[in-house]
Amino acid sequence: MARVIDGLRRDRFFLLLLAGLFVLAGLSPTPVTAFAALVDGATMAALTGLLLLTKGLELSGILHRLGHRLVSAMPSERALALALVTAAAGLSTVLTNDVALFVVVPLTLGVGRITRLPVTKLIVFEALAVNVGSALTPIGNPQNLFLWQVSQVSFGSFVAHQAPLVAVLMAALAITTTLAFPGRALHVASEGAAPLDRVLLMLSLLLYGPFLVATDQGHAPIALAALVLMLAGLKPRALLELDWGLLLVFVLMFVDLRLLAQLPAVHAAMLSLGLGQPLNLYLASIGASQIISNVPAAIALAEYTSDWRVLAYGVNVGGFGFMVGSLANLIALRMSGDPKAWRVFHGFAVPALGVATGVGWILLGLIGR
Repeated sequence: MARVIDGLRRDRFFLLLLAGLFVLAGLSPTPVTAFAALVDGATMAALTGLLLLTKGLELSGILHRLGHRLVSAMPSERALALALVTAAAGLSTVLTNDVALFVVVPLTLGVGRITRLPVTKLIVFEALAVNVGSALTPIGNPQNLFLWQVSQVSFGSFVAHQAPLVAVLMAALAITTTLAFPGRALHVASEGAAPLDRVLLMLSLLLYGPFLVATDQGHAPIALAALVLMLAGLKPRALLELDWGLLLVFVLMFVDLRLLAQLPAVHAAMLSLGLGQPLNLYLASIGASQIISNVPAAIALAEYTSDWRVLAYGVNVGGFGFMVGSLANLIALRMSGDPKAWRVFHGFAVPALGVATGVGWILLGLIGR
């Protein structure tokens, strides 16, 4: 507990959210007793379970060994960075952006322990990659899943609409990654192989699939309870070393953002934006994502428009920019363990937002929405 509290004291984003809570509590008509209902229990259960399973894989020692093999197969830092960034983008198209990060980021941290690779910068690029890759499919991220259900178009039609945006942004990301990481040879620190905890490894692997299925079927809280009971009985270390601070950050973010969205002034501002105009809708969806994250932005703006094509481009582009634009950004930065990671992230993500905004609007004009 002391470790968690000490970490939160130094977490600037947590402190900002906490200060925001006090301000919004004074402005919002919602009583404090109702704040708990603002937290999405299913999302928190899914996040907690995925963090536990990822922690299990990390503590088992398998990621350390995989890191050694990956490094030995790559000729340079640039090649390794491109491989991990591409893997993150590819996984996010089918596993969702946050699950892709739960796979790739711990592996990246393991690689960082045996090489001089700039881990924080690479994790930032992986966060950008999952924002790009997940934009392609209806199941890549929550906002796409919501808009797919609202639009009632086929899976293929949704992918076809998103493909030009993803193709251009992925090409830009590959070029930027190539320029950002040097072509120097990898230098591996000499150390013995990490001990492998086979019980924890098998437990984490065997439970990953069933947990995702149960979550997809709407049973995340029940699946989490079963997972916690099994780990408590067999491997309590995974529970003790879980990043409880990250979970608290997400709880605060749910409360803060939903309190903000409920303010009458915010609602009135939405009505005055002229969302019937495609450009206004596109810019509003990007801007709203920077304030309340892209999933709530998609849900909120869908109440004012039926133009899912413009909205899909806007909220996916809105994942870039400020770290609150996408929950995946927050997960990646927190998992990096570097308190200065947010600076590195914004150094790349804010310019990326400018590029992606222009690309998205040009493509919307070319494809006629």
